[in-house]
This record gives sequence, structure tokens and C-alpha cells, in this order.
Amino acid sequence: MGSGAWKIEKRDHLRSDSFNRDVENVLENGTLSIIVLGASGDLAKKKTFPALFHLFKQGFLNPNEVHIFGYARTKISDDELRSRIRGYLVKGTSSKEVEDVSKFLQLIKYVSGSYDGEEGFRLLDKEISVHEVSKNSADGTSRRLFYLALPPSVYPSVCGMIRHYCMNKSDLGGWTRIVVEKPFGKDLESAEKLSNQIGELFNESQIYRIDHYLGKELVQNLLVLRFANRFFLPLWNRDNIENVQIVFREDFGTEGRGGYFDEYGIIRDIIQNHLLQVLCLVAMEKPISLKPEHIRDEKVKVLQSVLPINDDEVVLGQYDGYRDDPTVPDQSNTPTFSTVILRIHNERWEGVPFILKAGKALNSRKAEIRVQFKDVPGDIFRCKKQGRNEFVIRLQPSEAMYMKLTVKQPGLEMSTVQSELDLSYGQRYQGVTIPEAYERLILDTIKGDQQHFVRRDELKAAWEIFTPLLHRIDNGELKPLPYKPGSRGPAEADALLEKAGYVQTHGYIWIPPTL
Repeated sequence: MGSGAWKIEKRDHLRSDSFNRDVENVLENGTLSIIVLGASGDLAKKKTFPALFHLFKQGFLNPNEVHIFGYARTKISDDELRSRIRGYLVKGTSSKEVEDVSKFLQLIKYVSGSYDGEEGFRLLDKEISVHEVSKNSADGTSRRLFYLALPPSVYPSVCGMIRHYCMNKSDLGGWTRIVVEKPFGKDLESAEKLSNQIGELFNESQIYRIDHYLGKELVQNLLVLRFANRFFLPLWNRDNIENVQIVFREDFGTEGRGGYFDEYGIIRDIIQNHLLQVLCLVAMEKPISLKPEHIRDEKVKVLQSVLPINDDEVVLGQYDGYRDDPTVPDQSNTPTFSTVILRIHNERWEGVPFILKAGKALNSRKAEIRVQFKDVPGDIFRCKKQGRNEFVIRLQPSEAMYMKLTVKQPGLEMSTVQSELDLSYGQRYQGVTIPEAYERLILDTIKGDQQHFVRRDELKAAWEIFTPLLHRIDNGELKPLPYKPGSRGPAEADALLEKAGYVQTHGYIWIPPTL
């Protein structure tokens, strides 16, 4: 791989042959240019550039082959962009950390231009070509990755400019790929319009619709858990499972983003994409292989099996004080909380409610999947009131998975108590750094692996589920209920859960184990 400075450090015992194979896969072709459009924005500074830095530190971005370009309207110099990014990269004060940051920042060049003007994109193409020529890259063998850290309103114009002025010159092993961020439309019609506009410019194999939840460690673990463990196979169906909850909770409000959030609301922001993607992985059938298209085929089948949403199985909420934000309209009908029950009409899941719940300004911060099993028939221990068996996958914070089960209380009497079988990642995998979702997904894009990205027909099916409900909310037919910041949300949401068959466990609280 060249100079002695270019060595891959095995930072823990899990960095094995597969890690090295991934590195080789990323580096096997010629030059790689990564172009971050919207480089001066918050998403790029807080997520995209830090993810690229971590990939660089781990050996996935070879400085002899990779160059990073920032592009935005802001008129700043290379050094000014590097200065803006630096604070989001430096986590320690060690000389090694500082040296790594400095080396990474030297890979970044900035180009200023508009998002709909030929001049800026011609200049960007010229700068990319200079890098490719300097690395002796043959025409058509170079790779260009465009990351659109931009609002969707400019996707069509930016994609048009990339198509006309910044593409690889020929197909000799190189490629051009684009990564687009959510929200991808506001309803079915707008999403289809956007898909058509981008689809006229790029093939589906070139488009990577990113949903960062699909890059989370425990979300990626779902297929392994379900299909590599024999004891789950006979249990994972309507005969044994009473209900499934997929929950996203934040303990803060819109934090100055009220105007932006009010355009979308909690369903568009979280439920229609992140939580629905998780539902697909929980509910899908076993794919015939791990090829991306086989996995995505099964996800689409799940979405196409979802019945229309019943208004009686929806609770909307808006926290007190939300409309005090000067950027939020005084009469805003936008929900900051929602519980929605989805029902899947197929042999495996008929009759099992999938409860998707998300909210802001609640009493805790967490994201989890909670699979609740049916009651044990013939309760000889009379322990039904203590709660049901549950399998819980904690996505964030304190990544873990645990099984709630009933055991004998230690002592002379035959009494029962709820406990857990616990796999907490912080305890089991000490010293192992769990990659950020964006790291993983950017690496997948470079490798050309679309497994963890949303396909066009998948996106369409997701919007078909939620668009009728969203239009009823937008038209004021459904109103959000008020709730206090720091609460569980509207009391009606708990009543809906109970109606759906969820039994809350009282007296048991999962506590992450200490090291």
C-alpha cells in the first residue's frame, strides 16, 4: 500500500480478515473523489465529514488515492472550510489524534458555486480532473461519489448539473454514484416526482437513498438474530407474538429547528422512514441470499402487505410550548408525537399489531424494538401479573439486547420475579468502538453495496402507507392532543397501546449493567 505511514491498525480483536478484505475492496480501483455538496452546512460538518475522518483513521481512505471536495454557495477558502470542520473531528488532545486530523484536512479542497449554475460545476469537474490526473488515473477508471448534504428542493438541479458536467468520462471500471438524504418527498406524489426527476438522470444502481437507521449496529444485527439462531425461527410469528413496538423518544424539543420541523412533523421525520425501515427487518421473510436485491425484495413485500391505517389506531400529540417558537405558526397542527398501529396482512403476522411510536420533549431518550410474547397458557405459578416475556433490542443509547423472563426468586419460598438475559454491548465488547451509522453507509456506497439503502419501489410503498393519513393531518381532519414536556406523551397513547394488547410490566426496570 505504499509508505510506512499507510498502515492499518487493528484496534480490537474483532478487526479481522473481513476488515482487511473490506479495505482491499475499497482500494482495489483507481482514484476516489468524494464530493460533499452543502459542505458548509450542519449535516456535512456534524455527520458527513466526521464519518469520512473515521474511515480515514481506520485505513479505508488511502491518502494516495482519495481526495475530498467540499462544494457550497458560501465563498470561503480551503483553510476556512478546514477550520470550520476541525472542531467536529478533534475528540482528544494526543499528538496522534492531532496528526490524524491534520493529515485528513489536507485531503479537503473547497469549490464555491451555485447549485443550478454551469460555471460552478464546470470548475468542480476541473478540480476533480486535476486530482485524477495527478494520481495518473486513466480516463474512465476513476470513481466519483457525490454526497448531497442538501435540502431535497435542490436535488433535481444539482443532479442535473452533476449529470451534465461532472460525470466519469467513460465506463472503464470507474463509476459515478450519488447519495441523497431524507426527507425524500413529503408524500407519494412529491416523492414520485423527485424519483422521476433523478431517475431520468441516473440509473437505480447509481442512486443511494440513505436512511442512517439502516447503518446502526443493532439494526444491522436484526437479520443475523432472526435467521442465524434456531430458537427464534419457530417463535417469530402470530402464534407466539402478541405485539411489536418500535419506539423513538427524545427528551428535548425542536431546539431552534421549529420552522423546519413544522414543515414535516414527527411522522414524516421519523416514523415513515426510520421506524418503518426497522419494521421491514423485523417482519420480512428470509431472503434467498444476502444479495442486496434479495433483501430489498423481501422488505418491499412487507410494505405491500400493510393494510390502510385506521384513524382509530392513531394518536397525535403536540407538546405545550411548541408554538412559542417564533418560527412555528400560531395555529400549527403539526404533531410532535405520534403512535400509529400498522397491521400486516400475511400468514406470519395476521392479527399482530406493529406499534410505531415517536415523540419529542418526552421523559426519556431512547430508540428500541420491543417484541412482546403471548401469555403462558395454564399459569400454574400465578405470575401473569408480573408481565410477559419480551425480547428488547435497544438501538440507542447503551446498545443492548435483552430477554425479559420469569425466574424463581432466590430463597426458600417458591416465588417468581422478572429478570433478564442481557447482552449489553458496552460490557460484552469492552474496548470495541461501534462505528457511527454514517461511516458504515458511506463505506457501503464506496463498495457499491446497496443492501442498507432504500430502493425506489420501497420508497413508493412506504409513502403509499402514510400519505392518506398525512393528508388528513395536513387538512386539519386529525388534531394533535396537548401533552406536557417531560411526560410520556398524551395519556390516550397509553390507552391505545392497552387496547392493542400491550401489557406493561410494573415493578421491573432494565438497568444497563456496569463494567
